[in-house]
Amino acid sequence: MQESFAADWRAFLDGGLYRSLVDDGLLIEHEDAPLEHAALPGASAVIRPRELPLISYPYEWCFSQLREAALLTLELQRRALDAGMRLKDASAYNVQFDRGRPILIDSLSFEVADPEEPWPAYRQFCEHFLAPLALIAYRDPRLGLMLRDFIDGIPVDLAAALLPGRTRLRPGLLAHLHLHAGAQRRAQHAAPTAEHRPARRMSRLGQEALLDNLRRVVEGLRWKPHGHWVEYGITTSYTERGAASKREIVVRMLGSIEARTVWDLGANVGTYSTIAARGGRQVIAFDQDPNAVEHHWRSLDADARASVLPLVMDLANPSPGLGWALEERRSIVDRGPADVILALALVHHLAIGNNVPLDRLAAFFASLGRRAIVEFVPKEDPMGAHLLSSRRDVFPGYTLDGFRAAFGERFRIVEEAPIEDSLRTLFLLDAR
Repeated sequence: MQESFAADWRAFLDGGLYRSLVDDGLLIEHEDAPLEHAALPGASAVIRPRELPLISYPYEWCFSQLREAALLTLELQRRALDAGMRLKDASAYNVQFDRGRPILIDSLSFEVADPEEPWPAYRQFCEHFLAPLALIAYRDPRLGLMLRDFIDGIPVDLAAALLPGRTRLRPGLLAHLHLHAGAQRRAQHAAPTAEHRPARRMSRLGQEALLDNLRRVVEGLRWKPHGHWVEYGITTSYTERGAASKREIVVRMLGSIEARTVWDLGANVGTYSTIAARGGRQVIAFDQDPNAVEHHWRSLDADARASVLPLVMDLANPSPGLGWALEERRSIVDRGPADVILALALVHHLAIGNNVPLDRLAAFFASLGRRAIVEFVPKEDPMGAHLLSSRRDVFPGYTLDGFRAAFGERFRIVEEAPIEDSLRTLFLLDAR
């Protein structure tokens, strides 16, 4: 950090706020690093935070994850006020999930506070947290993906325009989104003036009341997951014997390789993510359906959350590099590779449902993981036939031999295991 921030940093450390937040699991810990590692000259200190297995982004979180991150941010601001400090920003990107809990990763967000100056990060909190949470709760869970286009937060005027009129009857949403948006519009259209206006002031009691109100508004937002893919994951496409055979093969394949990190692609509600997490593995469970991810997250107890992180990801349109020079937010490929990826009951959806050639699938999978456990579902399988029932079959290369040939270019086939009482086959693969 630069010298201009040194006084705030000393207050943060010497006042005990840093230690209390780390001890309570609200802030990531760090160690001091040599000044020679500073990015710019004139630094007063360099810190090295503990490294996390994966950095995830708000547009990849389900409703409950974003809600938990919002409540953490409000709790951090409350505790900072008690210490005579404040969060100078309230970016959702400053929060990560560590061992199943939201945690702040930006220690430099704290500064000494003017006791009567309003919270400068209030607008940012509304745009990064309250706006997307309200849109999901009152409109559609897919609107959480708007955070991918609006990486500085969803503008409150846009959120207010998209929300149903009945949200004006909710005092918290009326104040923090609808009236907030109106105040912004009036400020933008106000004629410029040279007249000096005194800075707004807000008492400590007023600031505490604001935080308490925001907390109650966030806690009051509710959303229940539903939909086809939740039911699909709970029911299953296998006979009892087939499901048992698949489970046994996956467990055996996982046990035959060294893997600390597993990416479960198309995880649905997490049946195989739980299996993959055994033995201390860290699992990232991706699925395109926010309903399935929400159901998965809610189903995990505290112990399971420590090793499994469900995230929203459409593999046919995965998270790209975003922001300035496409480097502020890294693509999913740039955040890998995992030690092993699971692609179970997935290939037919991408190859037939999304027209992705098998060789392109193999190349993508090889970029994500050093090893792979992949399930091939043929056209003759009921799910393969279902995908082809409403379209012409233009996939002559989608066969078991075609799969072997396409994936053999990118992977060495270590094992091939047919699933009992099924037309499906599991492959254990090593990337070349």
